[in-house]
Amino acid sequence: MMYLTIDKVLEQTEASISASEAHGIATGMLCVDGSITVDAWLQEVFAGDVNVTDIERQQLVSLFEQTQELLNSGAFVFEMLLPDDQTSLPVRVDALRHWCLGYLSGVGFTRSNSDWSGDSGEMLKDIVEFTRVDEAAEGEEDEFALAELYEYIRVGIQVIRDDLLEIDSKPKPTLH
Repeated sequence: MMYLTIDKVLEQTEASISASEAHGIATGMLCVDGSITVDAWLQEVFAGDVNVTDIERQQLVSLFEQTQELLNSGAFVFEMLLPDDQTSLPVRVDALRHWCLGYLSGVGFTRSNSDWSGDSGEMLKDIVEFTRVDEAAEGEEDEFALAELYEYIRVGIQVIRDDLLEIDSKPKPTLH
């Protein structure tokens, strides 16, 4: 599973974030600026000091490129990098919380002074709230709630991406 592979790479390289948070950062950066480079993402993930082997780098590059491809597909096929359903519910909830933190960090890295209005603004406010989710979840009801939250975020990310592409494609006013 890609989550375990990326998490292991980050752990071995002593990065201070999880695979979920790293993926959230990549997604946020790519939502705001589709031309952001993998090197810019790696600098952010490793706080400037990228010290990975060629194999580890290729695994990280693969994750970044796959994320970029899914976001650009326009087919709502984007998936967040989170532990699978075999992982305990509290661990998955915590991973989703860290993914949201990473996403907000990635968005802020590339577009910190934006006036997030409309659907994108509401979605970002919701993601901020999701960073406060309680990881003490258990039972079928919480499983269902996590699945709904996941789907809401997954679709919302595409909405934000589409909103930003629309904003960026509008002609900029010129000064005479």
